[in-house]
Amino acid sequence: MHQAFRWLHLQERTVFGWQVELVQVPAPPFGEEPRAEWLAGKFRELGLEDVGLDEAGNAIGILRGSRSGGSCVLLSAHIDTVFPAGTPIAPIVDGERLAAPGACDNGAGIAGMLAIASALMDAGLQPGYDVVFAGNVGEEGDGNLRGIRHIYEHAPWRHEIKAHIVLDGAGENVAITQALGSQRYRVTITGPGGHSWTDAGAPNPILLLSQVITRLGAGELPRSPRTTLNVGTIEGGTAINAIPERAVASFDLRSTDPGQIIRLEVELHRAVEDAVMQANHEMATRRPGNGAALSDRKNVDFTVEKIGERPAGKLPEDSRLLDLLYAVDRQLGLRTETRVASTDANIPLSLGVPAMALGAGGNGGGIHTRNEWYDATGRELGLRRALLLLLGATGSV
Repeated sequence: MHQAFRWLHLQERTVFGWQVELVQVPAPPFGEEPRAEWLAGKFRELGLEDVGLDEAGNAIGILRGSRSGGSCVLLSAHIDTVFPAGTPIAPIVDGERLAAPGACDNGAGIAGMLAIASALMDAGLQPGYDVVFAGNVGEEGDGNLRGIRHIYEHAPWRHEIKAHIVLDGAGENVAITQALGSQRYRVTITGPGGHSWTDAGAPNPILLLSQVITRLGAGELPRSPRTTLNVGTIEGGTAINAIPERAVASFDLRSTDPGQIIRLEVELHRAVEDAVMQANHEMATRRPGNGAALSDRKNVDFTVEKIGERPAGKLPEDSRLLDLLYAVDRQLGLRTETRVASTDANIPLSLGVPAMALGAGGNGGGIHTRNEWYDATGRELGLRRALLLLLGATGSV
C-alpha cells in the first residue's frame, strides 16, 4: 500500500499529463470512439488484461484478482462530454490548473482511474476479486446511461459484480449514494399552419405548447420528497408571419420518489391531450370571416416521446460498501457527506448492486461550460480514498 501511495505522490505530473492529453481527444455525445480508443491504448500500456471496446463503445481493461470464482469490482469513469462535435478545444495549463471543455467532467475521473490502475500495477498489488476498469460512454445528455446499461445487460461478468465505484469529477468529501430518478420527454404538437393574416384562427402549435408549459408550471411541486420539472428546450416555426406547423419542447422530470415521477408523467400527458383536444374542438366549430368552416382542415396532432430514463435507487445504510467508506474516512481524516444525484451509479443502485459515485480529488468549476477548469492541487488525497475503498471492496484490506 505504501508503494502504491508513493506512486500517487511522485507521479502527479504524469497523471496531469494524461489529463491534458485526453481532453484534446473529442468525445461528444455518441461520438466517443476516439477517446475510447485512446483509453484502451493506455490500458494496454499499463498491462491490463482483456483490453478492448465492447459493443456499446466502452473501453474495458481487467486486473486479475487472487481469488477464483469470477467475482469482480467495477471501477468506471464516463468518457463522454456534453460538448457537441466541432467544439473548439484549446487546453490552457497554468501550474496545477487545466482549463478546457471537459477538464473536470470527466477528465478528472478518467485520469484518476488511470492513476489508480497505475499505482496498483507499480506496487504489484493483487486485489482479492478481479477489478474491471471501464471508461464508459453515454453518461451525459441524451446518452441515457447507455454505456453502463450495456454493461449490466450484456457484459459476460455482469452477474459477478460485487460492488461498483464511479469516479466522476473532482473532490474527496462527497459520495453519491442515492440515485436521483428522472424521466425525459420530447413533446411535439403539429397543426395545419398557414398565413398569419389570411389563416388567422388556425391553431398555433407554439401557443398550444405554451399552454401546456404554463399549466405544468402552475402546479405545486413537493419539497419533500424533492421533485423538479424543467423545460429544457423549445423550438418551432419558420417565419414571423407564418402560423407554425410544428412546435417541440423537451421536459425533464426528477424526484427522489419514483411515485412523484409517475404523477408528473400523468400530468404531462393530460396537459398535452387537453390542449390538443380543445384546439381540435374549436377548429371544428369556428368559422373564418368568409364563412367557410374549418372542419375540413388538418387536425392538430401530438406525440409524447420518452427520450431518457434514469432509474432511482439507494445504497442501504447498513451496506458494507458504506461501512468501508467510513473506515477509509477514519484512516485519512476525512468526513464524507452523502448526497443524491443522477450519475452512472443510478443503474447498479436500481438493480441492488452496492455502488457509489466519488470525486477523483482536486477541485473544479465551470462544469458543462467552455470555461470549465480543474485544479490538481490535493488530488492525491482523493485518489488514496478511492484506492483504499476499491481494495476494501475486493476484500484486499
